[in-house]
Amino acid sequence: MSNVIPTELGTEKVPKLLKQYAVPAIVAMIASSLYNMCDSIFIGQGVGAYAIAGLALTFPLMNLSAAVGTLVGVGASTLMSVLLGQKNYQATKEVLGNSFVLNIICGLVFSIFVLTFLEPILVFFGGSENTTPYAKEYMTIILLGNVVTHLYFGLNNVLRALGLPKKAMGATIFTVVINAILDPIFIFVFKWGIRGAAIATVISQFLAMLYVIHLVSNKNMLVHLQKGIYKLKKRIIGQIFAIGLAPFLMNACACVIVIFLNQQLKTYGGDMAIGAYGIINRLGFIIFMIVMGFNQGMQPIVGYNFGARKVDRVRHALILTMLCATVVTSIGFAVTMLFPRTIASVFTTDDELLDICSGAMRIYFCTFPIIGFQMVATNFFQSIGIAKKAIFLSLTRQALFILPLILILPLFMGIKGVWWSLPISDVLSCVLTGYMLKRQIDHFKNQDSQTRQTAEIQTEIEFTEKN
Repeated sequence: MSNVIPTELGTEKVPKLLKQYAVPAIVAMIASSLYNMCDSIFIGQGVGAYAIAGLALTFPLMNLSAAVGTLVGVGASTLMSVLLGQKNYQATKEVLGNSFVLNIICGLVFSIFVLTFLEPILVFFGGSENTTPYAKEYMTIILLGNVVTHLYFGLNNVLRALGLPKKAMGATIFTVVINAILDPIFIFVFKWGIRGAAIATVISQFLAMLYVIHLVSNKNMLVHLQKGIYKLKKRIIGQIFAIGLAPFLMNACACVIVIFLNQQLKTYGGDMAIGAYGIINRLGFIIFMIVMGFNQGMQPIVGYNFGARKVDRVRHALILTMLCATVVTSIGFAVTMLFPRTIASVFTTDDELLDICSGAMRIYFCTFPIIGFQMVATNFFQSIGIAKKAIFLSLTRQALFILPLILILPLFMGIKGVWWSLPISDVLSCVLTGYMLKRQIDHFKNQDSQTRQTAEIQTEIEFTEKN
């Protein structure tokens, strides 16, 4: 393994870099989404429709756990990319050590708190006597392994910042393979039901965590786990949290939204509507993960070049990533519009659930061609360390648009109002995101112009002095 920091981020052609960094991330993200799909498919086929609805009840908690994880993982990896661009290697090492400790602390605190109040939380999330037992059984196992999850995902983000995207991809694929092998064994052979799916998840993540820790402990790496970097420092923690706050709030708000969504689905459509959302959410998750893969590929390129003040390369990476993301979300739109029932039948054979899912799927995915732009733009602000704008965009989409629509539209449209609240909010948030991104790009252009003018003046002065 090389001792070289990836300085090609500032010199290599942007399309080649995006391919180099995004493809492994995309493969890893697809693997991650398939990882979640395995649980849903095996639970749906092996346990039943109510188990699918029970699994959907856990989404807010899973989102909240992911929010805490991204607060540290994404914040640390983005900060490390910028510091590497500035060639500040000592600070990069300290960020690595602090993020390792923070992942353990956050994972423990989250698990202890949620386990204490798990059953009332699930009931509040929209659980019924049919679905809450399944959700509790699954979530208890997941929470017992939460520290493992945080360390694995946090350090996997770090691998990409250190120029090892293929290793990060390999770790994720490994978890999928192990999970796919263990799921049917634990569910169908051992008859452990939904609990078996959770155990398979924790075991696969534990093995992947050991592999990732081994990679970031390699002494041949200039930046690696070593003595003297684990002492928590307020300055570093503050910087990690400031950058990671945007994805944290995005996931935390998603948790709140799913709570209200589940409650409204239960009120207007019952347990089967919640089950339908569980299936649709998994499908959307696949597309989101691919776009996130592009975002993760873009992040070190943008972060490094922003730190190195190479504005043209920053703009190039942004535009190229947006184009790729839009192609992906448009394909997702086309497939779900044409084959909704066929896709849903992979998860369940229940006719009632299939009918609800088919109609809701077309509504949910109808605005997906514009989703890629919005996701990349929000991630872009985060990647260059402008946390306030990324936070603002995250919060406005969730709190300003989705939440009021979820509460108001069903009063006039019933269950369809719940489903339509999501695509309408996407359109509104895309308009706002486009406006803010245009202002930021105009600011870059002005900065670039001023830099060139300064360079021209400096050249004239040097020429005059020589003559």
